[in-house]
Amino acid sequence: MQKPAPELTLKPIISVLMPAFNVEKYIAVAIESVLNQSFANFEFIILDDGSSDDTAKIIDTYLDPRMKKVFLSENKGLVSARNTLVGMARGKYIAFLDSDDLADPKRLELQLQYLESNHLDLCGTDHLVLHQANGKLKHSKQRHSDADIRAMISICSPLCNPSVMGCSKIFKKVPYLPGNDGAEDYVMWVNLALNGCKFGNVPRNLITYRVHDNQISQIQNATVNHIFDEHRKKYLAAIGIDSNFIPRRLHWSERLKIGTHFLIKLNKKIPGITFGANYQIYSRFQFRGNGVWTPFTRLERFTVALIAFIWGQFIKSF
Repeated sequence: MQKPAPELTLKPIISVLMPAFNVEKYIAVAIESVLNQSFANFEFIILDDGSSDDTAKIIDTYLDPRMKKVFLSENKGLVSARNTLVGMARGKYIAFLDSDDLADPKRLELQLQYLESNHLDLCGTDHLVLHQANGKLKHSKQRHSDADIRAMISICSPLCNPSVMGCSKIFKKVPYLPGNDGAEDYVMWVNLALNGCKFGNVPRNLITYRVHDNQISQIQNATVNHIFDEHRKKYLAAIGIDSNFIPRRLHWSERLKIGTHFLIKLNKKIPGITFGANYQIYSRFQFRGNGVWTPFTRLERFTVALIAFIWGQFIKSF
């Protein structure tokens, strides 16, 4: 009797999870970028979420024994797909990759090393952004430390979901919440931060994130922004910052008072925020396109960020 392949008998270290829906143009290269990883001890679970194109047929052509395939007859939505995949994962760690993105061949190997050497609960990576319409590539501007990522949650989603790898137990404990389509990743980072998880971002481009027309439409942006705002308020309230200080565009006389107060308080609540993160956060209090005033707004941003950074270093030393 022939013995089963080793990949089927060993418990995988990493579960790579890929939800897919109507991505026949991109799914093959996404799958191959996972199967060609330098780190081999993983299971690869793909869920076709009721695609109406040839996505399911393409998935079914791959016969690698590390793969598990789930085919749904109707679309259940991205949040449901992610949670279903998490529930199936057997690995100690979970790594996400979207079905239209690409993983660097050493992504799993390097990300696992970074995760374990820095004793993190989860981490994303730097990444390239590919604009499908014109073929242009841009480098992401990630923050890498736990303190910076926690600080950046006050203004944005500081982890790129398709680049994230983390301990399976945290994703099983804190699922993606339904009703937050388009912002489900940000809601997840807020909830994980409030559950005490330690974050990081690998300072190396380990995925290519594809931007194309099939993603969230402009019509949905108002709803997505509302979800962000509500959960930003929840996050800041939980760490002891009044919602009146939420970063938003303000006249210079108001932002000097409110913005400076916000940054100093944020640095008190989260010691170790870098100057760069403070600089980036304060920019959310300023208007864009200031013309001849741009050098002055930059000087203002630099000065306030430096004050907040020095204050944060002072707090950290005690």
